[in-house]
Amino acid sequence: MSETAVTYSHDQATAHDAVTALLRDAGVDLDESLLHPPKGGTEQVMAITGKAGSGKTLLLAELYRALDAAGVEVVSGDYESRKRRDKRSLAILAPTNKAASVLRLRGVPATTIHRILYTPVYDPEYERIAEWLAGQGERPEIAGLTELALDRAAAFYASNKSIPGALAAAGLRGSDFITGWKRREEPLDIGFVDESSMLDDKQFADLKEIFPTLLLFGDPAQLAPVNQSGTMVFDKLPKKRVIHLDRVFRQDADNPILDLAHALGDPDLSFETFERMVEDAARRDPRVVWGQRVEVDLMARSPVLVWRNATRIRLINAFRSVHGAPEDALLPGEPLICDGLELPLKHRKKRLDLEARGLIKGAQVVYLGEGRKPGFSRLHVMGAEDPQVSAASIVKIEKPEEEEPFIPFAARMGATFLHGAAVTIHKAQGSQWDTVQVFAPDLYAAARMGRMEAGQPLWKRLAYVAITRAQERLVWVVRNRLARPTEPLRVDDLKVQVAPTLTLEEDDAAAG
Repeated sequence: MSETAVTYSHDQATAHDAVTALLRDAGVDLDESLLHPPKGGTEQVMAITGKAGSGKTLLLAELYRALDAAGVEVVSGDYESRKRRDKRSLAILAPTNKAASVLRLRGVPATTIHRILYTPVYDPEYERIAEWLAGQGERPEIAGLTELALDRAAAFYASNKSIPGALAAAGLRGSDFITGWKRREEPLDIGFVDESSMLDDKQFADLKEIFPTLLLFGDPAQLAPVNQSGTMVFDKLPKKRVIHLDRVFRQDADNPILDLAHALGDPDLSFETFERMVEDAARRDPRVVWGQRVEVDLMARSPVLVWRNATRIRLINAFRSVHGAPEDALLPGEPLICDGLELPLKHRKKRLDLEARGLIKGAQVVYLGEGRKPGFSRLHVMGAEDPQVSAASIVKIEKPEEEEPFIPFAARMGATFLHGAAVTIHKAQGSQWDTVQVFAPDLYAAARMGRMEAGQPLWKRLAYVAITRAQERLVWVVRNRLARPTEPLRVDDLKVQVAPTLTLEEDDAAAG
């Protein structure tokens, strides 16, 4: 267990006991720290649900630590030891890179569902380093790698639990140690899935095929996946397999942001009454702000959250306009959101060169300037251990009432980016920022339309998700106005260092 004793609430203790019983049936006895071989042929699924502040993540983290202390091996999408076959294992998953990164920042080694479906094949020489880092082998001697490089790899792995990241810290690229990828052929063991409200039926079916023991953690008040008719996968489980956590934590009792989020559960609450609650909270507490306009200075580091895509595009173009950004170029300091990697299948192993540096779908990035090669950008990846990189980029700027985005510059293949000054609330699920601006006119439009989702007004679900993205301060913007910037876009507040260039080999690029 963790070094600091954790005191569970009554409902958390009940949930912990239920999970302990589930795991005991699967052959993992946490009370006695005993591991037995899997029984086989049995499928067990349980869900832990609760609203923001109810302690789901705390419970997940403590269960992970208990399993780790009992000797259960953690499996990630980065690397799997060949010596794992006879061991009990745990994989901690999230539907998106954004959601997985939130867990990793809390010390929980999470990966994405997609990454667990495909496993990397390591070069045997560098696999010796991976085995050593994973505690399965002796410290190796590798030609071309100094003891200092191995020490850097070990220090990185100790804090991040990422094999590719550790090898990158030693000075290696993904194409050095990854020789290919293969789809998982054998099932795994125990799976924890965070943000399971984002799962669709197909993903859930895939997970049940891979994991005989599956534990879902989800918030029933969030937005259901598209084309799921407002339902979430845990809604279909037997009631005895769903443990609900209520909000009881003392540290949340004086949090006006969570107070507002939980007030949305009142079925009689109207949009107008809720806005009065926001206004009252803003008078009492500086953590809630009644905003008369969108603060453009904040948009450079945390996006405005909106419902309608047209609103998102208008705000992005307004942001660029007030900063005097030219149509055919980006200004240093403009925020971007990574929208994925456009690489042919044969470049799958090159993907780790980018992903190991944090260029994953949903990553928040700040543009620093043009790279040394055409189509390359110098970028600062927010929250990354080694944040500044130069990468082949495809940047798309969407325009109001135009179907096709404007592309100021682009490499033939590489990381794709959308502008990050505003994002939809759906896209924001799984992410958090210190300060969040919520564009209330969009939510008012949803309320006027009277749309429902799973028996609840859509505006309430949108408001709940948007509000709970704020860690420290919530700005509730009530007017369709944009403040003027108080200073130009800047990059001097970001960590400065020389950015290594992440490239694809010239012969491969020409062939792609």
